[in-house]
Amino acid sequence: MMKSVITGTGAYIPEVLRSNQDFVNNTFHNDKGLPITDTSASIIEKFQKITGIRERRYVPEYLNTSDIAAFAGMQALKDSGIDPETLDQIIVAHNFGDIAYQDLQSQNVPSLASKVKHRLGIQNPQCIAYDILFGCPGWIQALIQSEAYLKAGMAKKVLLIGAETLSRIIDPSDRDSMIFSDGAGACVLEYLETGEDGPGILGACSQTHSIGEMNYINMGKSYNACNGNKLFIKMKGRKVYEYALMHVPAAIRHCIDGCGIQISEVKKIFIHQANEKMDEEIIKRLFESYGLFTPPGIMPMNIQWLGNSSVATVPTLYHMVRKGGIAGHEISAGDIIVFASVGAGMSINAACYRV
Repeated sequence: MMKSVITGTGAYIPEVLRSNQDFVNNTFHNDKGLPITDTSASIIEKFQKITGIRERRYVPEYLNTSDIAAFAGMQALKDSGIDPETLDQIIVAHNFGDIAYQDLQSQNVPSLASKVKHRLGIQNPQCIAYDILFGCPGWIQALIQSEAYLKAGMAKKVLLIGAETLSRIIDPSDRDSMIFSDGAGACVLEYLETGEDGPGILGACSQTHSIGEMNYINMGKSYNACNGNKLFIKMKGRKVYEYALMHVPAAIRHCIDGCGIQISEVKKIFIHQANEKMDEEIIKRLFESYGLFTPPGIMPMNIQWLGNSSVATVPTLYHMVRKGGIAGHEISAGDIIVFASVGAGMSINAACYRV
């Protein structure tokens, strides 16, 4: 039986660390443009209690999104052991392209995937390179899209990368800016004969709600008028939280049930690292829908020290657990895991995978 199998993973974790205390001198404004009367220290304390984030990582000034995408991609290729010239596709999931340090101009042409292919030195013209923009669920959507190409016989080996440098588009006057970070994660997906109980993607699902929900995460002007007409990433936090709790547990269950899997068979859930409290509540509601309590150790997390790097969170988290990089979490051959994410669009997706 042929299946889409992850044969290698990689990640780039930026070296520049920014703790919550690095924001203590910021003057935060609300969405009306008025200074928030609470002290920065008080705002930061509340922020950490809600999100779980105590620090995050930024890329150094000389690197860009396509650079770190290539770093993660190279690592995944090396881990897989394949010849890069045998790749059929390179897909880079991102949302903001390359943005040079202190320059809010987004560069999306040529595609980041083309830049990665160039950096990797891949000459094979049959290896096509393109990007996907799907909010934070972009890397999982690239996985789902690749699965379709593999099943259709249009590809055999695909390099999937999720990369973002959100530090380049955050509004320093917006307290939500403390959520976002930089990073890149990648995997090599191959179509292989594995047997019925062998490793591979078992199924997936995706949803987009774009009526009232479309602008829950978007681009907008700074909350501080002194920053002019420049656009920064903006988020209606309460709306996103409510949307996620309403729709994500059901979407994950739809994926699990559609694969014919029992919830008791799921070893780990790799969920987008958006907000610690929100992620915990999503998983709690998922298990409650089956009449169960959340089992201990089901949900590895790294948001506490890496922040929210959008499309990079899920592949980075999976790579870290796969390589023994998160204490108390491990996966073994035969384990069934779930990837899940939610983000701008608003979009949701999930995929079940047997290791």
